[in-house]
Amino acid sequence: MVRPLPRLPRPGLSPVPDPSVHILGIRHHGPGSARSVAAALAELQPDLVLIEGAPELDALVPLAGHPELVPPVAGLVYAVESPRRAAFYPLAVFSPEWVALQWAVEHRVEVHFADLPAAIALAEPPADEAEEDATQESEDEGIDIPEPARAPHRPDAVAELAHAAGYDDPERWWEDAVEHRRDSTLDTFAALAEAMRSVRELAGPDLENDRREASMRKAIRAGQKAGRERIAFVCGAYHAPALDPAAFPTQVADNRLLAKLPTTKVAATWAPWTAGRLATASGYGAGVRSPGWYQHLYVTPDEEVVPSWMVRVARALRDEQLDASPASVVEATRLADALAAVRGRPSVGLSELDDATRAVLCDGSDLPLALIDRKLVIGEELGQVPAETPMVPLAADLARQQRTLRLKPSPAATTIQLDLRKDAGLARSVFLHRLRLLGVDWGEQIDAGRSTGTFKEAWQLEWRPELAVAVIEASLHGNTVLSAAEASVVERAGQAPDLATLGALIESCLLGDLPGGLAGVVATLAERTARQHDTLALLQAVEPLARTCRYGDVRGAEVGDVAGVLETVVVRAALGLRAACQSLDDDAAAAMRTAIEASQRGIALLDRVTLTEPWQRALVQLAGESQVHGSVSGRVNRMLLDGTLIDSVEAVRRLSRRLSQTGSAPSSAAWLDGFLAGEALLLLHDDDLLGVIDSWVADIGEAAFEDLLPLLRRTFSRFEPPERRQIGQHLRDLGRDKPVTLATDLDLDRARPAVDLVARLLGLEVRR
Repeated sequence: MVRPLPRLPRPGLSPVPDPSVHILGIRHHGPGSARSVAAALAELQPDLVLIEGAPELDALVPLAGHPELVPPVAGLVYAVESPRRAAFYPLAVFSPEWVALQWAVEHRVEVHFADLPAAIALAEPPADEAEEDATQESEDEGIDIPEPARAPHRPDAVAELAHAAGYDDPERWWEDAVEHRRDSTLDTFAALAEAMRSVRELAGPDLENDRREASMRKAIRAGQKAGRERIAFVCGAYHAPALDPAAFPTQVADNRLLAKLPTTKVAATWAPWTAGRLATASGYGAGVRSPGWYQHLYVTPDEEVVPSWMVRVARALRDEQLDASPASVVEATRLADALAAVRGRPSVGLSELDDATRAVLCDGSDLPLALIDRKLVIGEELGQVPAETPMVPLAADLARQQRTLRLKPSPAATTIQLDLRKDAGLARSVFLHRLRLLGVDWGEQIDAGRSTGTFKEAWQLEWRPELAVAVIEASLHGNTVLSAAEASVVERAGQAPDLATLGALIESCLLGDLPGGLAGVVATLAERTARQHDTLALLQAVEPLARTCRYGDVRGAEVGDVAGVLETVVVRAALGLRAACQSLDDDAAAAMRTAIEASQRGIALLDRVTLTEPWQRALVQLAGESQVHGSVSGRVNRMLLDGTLIDSVEAVRRLSRRLSQTGSAPSSAAWLDGFLAGEALLLLHDDDLLGVIDSWVADIGEAAFEDLLPLLRRTFSRFEPPERRQIGQHLRDLGRDKPVTLATDLDLDRARPAVDLVARLLGLEVRR
């Protein structure tokens, strides 16, 4: 048999309520509460509707009935001088506040938001109330408010009531008692308020909450003073007992709570929100476990809730190429109904639907169920706001470019491939790079593969609601994406701690097509380079500058000034390289080796005589130094060998000298590590080198070998498994006499086309 609905406490002795004021205590984002509010407003027909929320949100009410304002959305209030201090007030289609707002707009009833003003909540807290500037998410609205020095004790009201009703799961009690009920009346609100009155007796002092409720009572008094005969206040159920006019404290007491509080200038706007950010898992304090399910529960007729949900589940599974036949959908629906009856629930809940889905449609596996949880239970909806929404000019320009470039924001991570040889792909790339410079991390660049080389980019896009705050913060730099990005780059260049940061900024200017920013950063870099004596910093700037010069033509950028700065940087780094590499410890040597490798890659990109000559001279001098750390010296010698500045005979001689028994074993291992960095072909095709290394390892003493073994393993672990296997085979055959076979039956006529082609590739004249 189905268990009867859990009952809320019946109203007991309490102050006689004011018939002109009706407090509709709700749970934020609850479909049952939303239905109750709709029914109560239809019954009461109030001439003033108050909704819990910062009064600054009143500026957004004129757009509340706009057809292009589609939930989930959030009222965003931010401090004008410090946009990072912001508060979000999320609303879904099943939020009671949204229902009340829409009812008031549709019936042309006066509606206002009432709570502690955001001008106070977002201001710097008084020194005697906050020891540090921190923010926490409010338990009621999930907004960012200054955290008091001592966190108040506020009991979990739902958990307390669920425990009193004999439930071990607060969420299940709330669903049974409120969300699944269809007979909610004004008596339900009265009973819930009385229950909350009992819960509040367990609470400790809470100055922040007291101030909020004083602000709410102030709005009620203002409505009464204006002659409103029927006032309906939609607020969190926890506040309901404190908003009964019969139990009001004196107006003087409320004014004292709100007196002399610091304020700041704020502005408000609508911002798109996502279903995922309504979920408790996102960290949202007033979130619900299953926003997608709650929306389905709110918009679907009672008799269709379960079967239509199962149909959606089956469709989601089929989209992922998983079997979900109509017969299995029917079976899962029946199982969910049976589970609700066995468990004594008033109707089928999400737990029954999940269990039935797992058993029938997922073959007992939780993996497909995780897909259902992400796509349906939580949901992937992204709200939208009308173009008329008040927003900073930068946000308007960003939205315009999104439409022009056909980059639609989505809460789900999507990957796009861009071909920079096409105008559309290049424009999208420039736009995304500019946003990254502004701190609006809508897109993250990922590996694009190697099919089209430097002409290809891949981005993963995912719009998050907090990016709206990042856009507002970035608007301090300019009114368009271009001007703001250029101003931001120039400002960051002035604050750059080293040349490497400036080099990276120059590369960012190239990627974002910021000619104004590029000129400013290059000028700063040229000035810093003239005064820079740190060789490591100079080396770290080489590669980003070289990439800018090398790939500037792909994006049509003018890089002549960058090339001049790069030449100065390389020459100064080459002159100071020898002295900078003396007496390095292991950490400093690792940093220097990384910087030298980066410089080598950058100079190799351009292959210009003005860069290669001073650089190679510096490497030759450094390679012969005996006081240089082994890791650096070995790496430099390998560079000389790869660049044919020394031959294999000389390389073997130097290797043999560094691995001799007179040298320090750790120093020899470090030299070997640097020398072997790179491709394994060097050992596969030069038995002399391999023989020297083999002899050195064989002659190491047992005690030293145990210490060196981790270093050697690290060195050879960089090679691929097939390469290590071939090296082992070469070591096994090392020293054996190999038979020499001579080809005596070559067909020169058949080989001639191949020989001619190789000759032409080498620039040689082909003669017949």
